[in-house]
Amino acid sequence: MADGSTILIVLESHEGTLRNTAFESFAAGRELAEATGGELVALAIGSGISDAAGELGSYGADRVLVADAPELSAITVDGYSAVIDKAIEQVSPGVILTAGTTAGRDVLSFLAGRHELAHLPDCTQLRVDGSELLARRPVYGNKMMTEVRSSLDKCVLATLHTGAFKAPEPDSSKSAPVESLDVSFADGDIRVTITGLESSAGQAADLTSADIVVIGGRGLGSEENYKLVQDLAEALGGAAGATRAVTDLGWRPHYEQVGQTGQKIAPKLYLGVGVSGAVQHTVGMVGSENITAINRDSAAPIFKMADFGLVGDLEEIVPKLIERIKAKKGS
Repeated sequence: MADGSTILIVLESHEGTLRNTAFESFAAGRELAEATGGELVALAIGSGISDAAGELGSYGADRVLVADAPELSAITVDGYSAVIDKAIEQVSPGVILTAGTTAGRDVLSFLAGRHELAHLPDCTQLRVDGSELLARRPVYGNKMMTEVRSSLDKCVLATLHTGAFKAPEPDSSKSAPVESLDVSFADGDIRVTITGLESSAGQAADLTSADIVVIGGRGLGSEENYKLVQDLAEALGGAAGATRAVTDLGWRPHYEQVGQTGQKIAPKLYLGVGVSGAVQHTVGMVGSENITAINRDSAAPIFKMADFGLVGDLEEIVPKLIERIKAKKGS
């Protein structure tokens, strides 16, 4: 491996906290590092994240790099790519991994183009085969899997399919040295300015990092009924989202969409309200640990993958469910 056996995992942050999806990179990275006999280096990027970075050794990192600067408080391609370039100079990685979030895909594809490197997106499995990196990834709406490969004579970049790799439990007996990357930005280095981020009403948490996600589908019947989804998400302390059918109808904005052309989620609890279970949607939530569905149609495809299913009128079931949850919390 000409560029080294080191595996570099890039960890996103938000408001000084590493995103939940970032920790999935440790599972894939650790396995590759053991196969190559190299180090697993974790690169934490953000503002005010130095304290959180100190704990990354417990997740399996051999070495931790921290890029902590006010300009990195929001994720931008310019800011993140500049930091990763510095990390590449310092550790000469053979493989760079990051979560397959919108930002992760943007940043790695940009770097792949800039440096003329291979980019393997949406990977569900990764392994080293001699001098090549092999990856499995879904195609045709998750109906088929394909295996792709790239030579390791140059650094290979890969994004990970959300939920495909289980984040390891921290081991307090393990630690890793933490080094600060010297990052500074001149005027114009970051060409996009994030002026603010706002959560929509009922959006208690980011969809990609929430442990509990409630999704509304076309079966809601009306835009007004989406409030049931928001109220249920709020009662559970989770995030609310929608299927493509709902966003196409204009009931919800596109950024709340979960599916093949939306966000990929892997919560501990997925709860679909009026969701039929079309492939376009299920490819975005197939990694959920527990799936519950509420639908009046007992033949809805969602029930084939659900751990629990409620067949009935959601306008009757959801208000009662919210009432019971609130009562339980109150007691």
